[in-house]
Amino acid sequence: MRKKFVDELEQLKSDVVEMGNLSKEMLKESIDAVKTSNIIMAENVIGQGKTIRDFDNKIEDDAQRLIVLYQPVAKDLRAIISTLKMNTYLTRIGLYSKDISKDIKEISLNNNFPRLKSVYLMGDIVIGMLEDTLKAYESEDLSLIDYMWKRDDKVDDLFHTILRECISHMAENPKAASYYTHYLLIARYLERCGDHVCKISEKIYYMVTGERITIK
Repeated sequence: MRKKFVDELEQLKSDVVEMGNLSKEMLKESIDAVKTSNIIMAENVIGQGKTIRDFDNKIEDDAQRLIVLYQPVAKDLRAIISTLKMNTYLTRIGLYSKDISKDIKEISLNNNFPRLKSVYLMGDIVIGMLEDTLKAYESEDLSLIDYMWKRDDKVDDLFHTILRECISHMAENPKAASYYTHYLLIARYLERCGDHVCKISEKIYYMVTGERITIK
Protein backbone atom coordinates (compact mmCIF):
# COMPACT_ATOMS: atom_id res chain seq x y z
CA MET A 1 0.00 0.00 0.00
CA ARG A 2 2.81 2.41 0.93
CA LYS A 3 4.68 1.76 -2.31
CA LYS A 4 1.53 2.37 -4.35
CA PHE A 5 0.96 5.68 -2.57
CA VAL A 6 4.58 6.76 -3.08
CA ASP A 7 4.37 5.91 -6.78
CA GLU A 8 1.15 7.87 -7.19
CA LEU A 9 2.51 10.83 -5.26
CA GLU A 10 5.59 10.87 -7.49
CA GLN A 11 3.33 10.79 -10.53
CA LEU A 12 1.38 13.72 -9.14
CA LYS A 13 4.59 15.70 -8.66
CA SER A 14 5.70 14.74 -12.16
CA ASP A 15 2.41 16.06 -13.54
CA VAL A 16 2.91 19.34 -11.68
CA VAL A 17 6.38 19.71 -13.18
CA GLU A 18 4.94 19.02 -16.64
CA MET A 19 2.24 21.61 -16.06
CA GLY A 20 4.84 24.05 -14.75
CA ASN A 21 6.93 23.59 -17.87
CA LEU A 22 3.85 24.21 -20.00
CA SER A 23 3.13 27.43 -18.10
CA LYS A 24 6.79 28.45 -18.48
CA GLU A 25 6.76 27.75 -22.24
CA MET A 26 3.50 29.66 -22.66
CA LEU A 27 5.01 32.63 -20.84
CA LYS A 28 8.26 32.45 -22.80
CA GLU A 29 6.41 32.17 -26.10
CA SER A 30 4.15 35.09 -25.24
CA ILE A 31 7.19 37.29 -24.47
CA ASP A 32 8.91 36.15 -27.67
CA ALA A 33 5.73 37.07 -29.54
CA VAL A 34 5.86 40.56 -28.01
CA LYS A 35 9.54 40.92 -28.93
CA THR A 36 9.04 39.83 -32.54
CA SER A 37 5.42 40.95 -33.14
CA ASN A 38 4.68 37.36 -34.12
CA ILE A 39 0.90 36.92 -34.33
CA ILE A 40 1.15 33.20 -35.18
CA MET A 41 3.18 32.58 -32.02
CA ALA A 42 0.66 34.57 -30.00
CA GLU A 43 -2.23 32.54 -31.44
CA ASN A 44 -0.41 29.34 -30.45
CA VAL A 45 -0.25 30.51 -26.82
CA ILE A 46 -3.91 31.51 -26.85
CA GLY A 47 -4.79 28.06 -28.18
CA GLN A 48 -3.16 26.37 -25.18
CA GLY A 49 -5.61 27.90 -22.72
CA LYS A 50 -7.76 24.75 -22.67
CA THR A 51 -4.71 22.52 -22.13
CA ILE A 52 -3.64 24.43 -19.03
CA ARG A 53 -7.18 24.29 -17.62
CA ASP A 54 -7.38 20.54 -18.26
CA PHE A 55 -4.08 20.09 -16.40
CA ASP A 56 -5.50 22.13 -13.52
CA ASN A 57 -8.57 19.89 -13.25
CA LYS A 58 -6.61 16.63 -13.52
CA ILE A 59 -4.06 17.54 -10.86
CA GLU A 60 -6.73 18.80 -8.49
CA ASP A 61 -8.76 15.60 -8.91
CA ASP A 62 -5.71 13.36 -8.46
CA ALA A 63 -4.54 15.24 -5.36
CA GLN A 64 -7.96 15.01 -3.73
CA ARG A 65 -8.15 11.29 -4.52
CA LEU A 66 -4.77 10.67 -2.85
CA ILE A 67 -5.93 12.42 0.31
CA VAL A 68 -9.18 10.44 0.46
CA LEU A 69 -7.64 7.05 -0.32
CA TYR A 70 -4.44 7.17 1.72
CA GLN A 71 -5.02 9.82 4.40
CA PRO A 72 -1.38 10.98 4.27
CA VAL A 73 0.32 12.82 7.13
CA ALA A 74 3.41 14.97 7.75
CA LYS A 75 5.53 15.74 4.68
CA ASP A 76 3.38 13.60 2.37
CA LEU A 77 0.31 15.63 3.25
CA ARG A 78 2.26 18.89 2.92
CA ALA A 79 3.41 17.81 -0.55
CA ILE A 80 -0.18 17.28 -1.70
CA ILE A 81 -1.49 20.48 -0.13
CA SER A 82 1.39 22.45 -1.64
CA THR A 83 0.74 20.84 -5.00
CA LEU A 84 -2.88 21.98 -4.93
CA LYS A 85 -1.84 25.58 -4.30
CA MET A 86 0.96 25.47 -6.88
CA ASN A 87 -1.50 24.09 -9.38
CA THR A 88 -3.63 27.22 -9.01
CA TYR A 89 -0.69 29.61 -9.39
CA LEU A 90 0.67 27.77 -12.44
CA THR A 91 -2.74 27.88 -14.08
CA ARG A 92 -2.91 31.62 -13.55
CA ILE A 93 0.55 32.12 -15.04
CA GLY A 94 -0.56 30.18 -18.10
CA LEU A 95 -3.71 32.25 -18.43
CA TYR A 96 -1.78 35.50 -17.99
CA SER A 97 0.46 34.32 -20.84
CA LYS A 98 -2.67 33.93 -22.92
CA ASP A 99 -3.74 37.47 -22.00
CA ILE A 100 -0.31 38.84 -22.94
CA SER A 101 -0.63 37.16 -26.33
CA LYS A 102 -4.00 38.79 -26.90
CA ASP A 103 -2.58 42.22 -26.16
CA ILE A 104 0.25 42.07 -28.66
CA LYS A 105 -2.07 42.16 -31.66
CA GLU A 106 -2.54 45.91 -31.68
CA ILE A 107 1.11 46.44 -30.78
CA SER A 108 2.31 44.29 -33.67
CA LEU A 109 0.14 46.12 -36.20
CA ASN A 110 1.31 49.58 -35.14
CA ASN A 111 4.71 50.87 -36.24
CA ASN A 112 4.09 54.52 -35.39
CA PHE A 113 5.24 54.43 -31.77
CA PRO A 114 8.39 53.20 -30.00
CA ARG A 115 8.48 49.72 -28.51
CA LEU A 116 9.09 49.39 -24.77
CA LYS A 117 12.07 47.07 -24.35
CA SER A 118 11.74 47.20 -20.56
CA VAL A 119 8.84 44.78 -20.98
CA TYR A 120 11.17 42.23 -22.59
CA LEU A 121 13.58 42.44 -19.64
CA MET A 122 10.72 42.13 -17.19
CA GLY A 123 9.49 39.00 -18.96
CA ASP A 124 12.95 37.42 -19.02
CA ILE A 125 13.34 37.93 -15.26
CA VAL A 126 9.97 36.34 -14.50
CA ILE A 127 10.74 33.37 -16.77
CA GLY A 128 14.04 32.85 -14.95
CA MET A 129 12.26 32.99 -11.60
CA LEU A 130 9.77 30.37 -12.72
CA GLU A 131 12.51 28.10 -14.08
CA ASP A 132 14.38 28.13 -10.77
CA THR A 133 11.21 27.57 -8.78
CA LEU A 134 10.34 24.48 -10.81
CA LYS A 135 13.89 23.17 -10.30
CA ALA A 136 13.52 23.77 -6.56
CA TYR A 137 10.27 21.79 -6.54
CA GLU A 138 11.85 18.83 -8.33
CA SER A 139 15.09 18.78 -6.32
CA GLU A 140 13.85 20.24 -3.01
CA ASP A 141 16.91 22.51 -3.20
CA LEU A 142 15.76 25.61 -1.32
CA SER A 143 18.90 27.56 -2.25
CA LEU A 144 17.28 28.10 -5.67
CA ILE A 145 14.61 30.29 -4.07
CA ASP A 146 16.81 32.05 -1.48
CA TYR A 147 16.79 35.42 -3.25
CA MET A 148 13.45 35.21 -5.04
CA TRP A 149 12.28 38.35 -3.24
CA LYS A 150 15.12 40.39 -4.73
CA ARG A 151 14.19 39.29 -8.22
CA ASP A 152 10.56 40.10 -7.56
CA ASP A 153 11.58 43.56 -6.34
CA LYS A 154 13.35 44.07 -9.69
CA VAL A 155 10.16 43.06 -11.50
CA ASP A 156 8.16 45.55 -9.42
CA ASP A 157 10.70 48.30 -10.16
CA LEU A 158 10.45 47.60 -13.88
CA PHE A 159 6.66 47.74 -13.70
CA HIS A 160 6.81 51.23 -12.23
CA THR A 161 9.40 52.26 -14.84
CA ILE A 162 7.10 51.04 -17.62
CA LEU A 163 4.16 52.83 -16.01
CA ARG A 164 6.08 56.12 -16.09
CA GLU A 165 7.22 55.54 -19.67
CA CYS A 166 3.69 54.83 -20.85
CA ILE A 167 2.25 57.90 -19.11
CA SER A 168 5.00 60.05 -20.66
CA HIS A 169 4.31 58.73 -24.17
CA MET A 170 0.55 59.19 -23.74
CA ALA A 171 1.02 62.77 -22.55
CA GLU A 172 3.21 63.58 -25.55
CA ASN A 173 0.83 61.98 -28.04
CA PRO A 174 -2.77 61.21 -27.01
CA LYS A 175 -3.15 59.06 -30.13
CA ALA A 176 -0.71 56.62 -28.53
CA ALA A 177 -2.99 56.00 -25.54
CA SER A 178 -4.46 52.73 -26.77
CA TYR A 179 -1.08 51.42 -27.91
CA TYR A 180 0.64 52.02 -24.57
CA THR A 181 -2.36 50.80 -22.62
CA HIS A 182 -1.61 47.36 -24.05
CA TYR A 183 1.98 47.63 -22.83
CA LEU A 184 0.70 48.59 -19.40
CA LEU A 185 -1.55 45.54 -19.33
CA ILE A 186 1.30 43.25 -20.38
CA ALA A 187 3.54 44.71 -17.67
CA ARG A 188 0.78 44.24 -15.12
CA TYR A 189 0.31 40.60 -16.13
CA LEU A 190 4.05 40.00 -15.78
CA GLU A 191 4.09 41.65 -12.36
CA ARG A 192 1.30 39.32 -11.25
CA CYS A 193 3.16 36.30 -12.68
CA GLY A 194 6.16 37.29 -10.56
CA ASP A 195 3.91 37.39 -7.49
CA HIS A 196 2.57 33.92 -8.30
CA VAL A 197 6.11 32.55 -8.63
CA CYS A 198 6.85 33.91 -5.14
CA LYS A 199 3.74 32.16 -3.82
CA ILE A 200 4.88 28.91 -5.42
CA SER A 201 8.26 29.35 -3.72
CA GLU A 202 6.53 29.79 -0.37
CA LYS A 203 4.65 26.52 -0.87
CA ILE A 204 7.84 24.68 -1.80
CA TYR A 205 9.51 25.95 1.37
CA TYR A 206 6.50 24.77 3.40
CA MET A 207 6.51 21.39 1.67
CA VAL A 208 10.18 20.77 2.46
CA THR A 209 10.44 22.26 5.98
CA GLY A 210 6.94 22.42 7.39
CA GLU A 211 7.51 26.12 8.09
CA ARG A 212 5.69 29.02 6.49
CA ILE A 213 7.47 32.05 5.05
CA THR A 214 6.42 35.15 3.15
CA ILE A 215 8.42 36.14 0.08
CA LYS A 216 7.74 39.80 -0.69
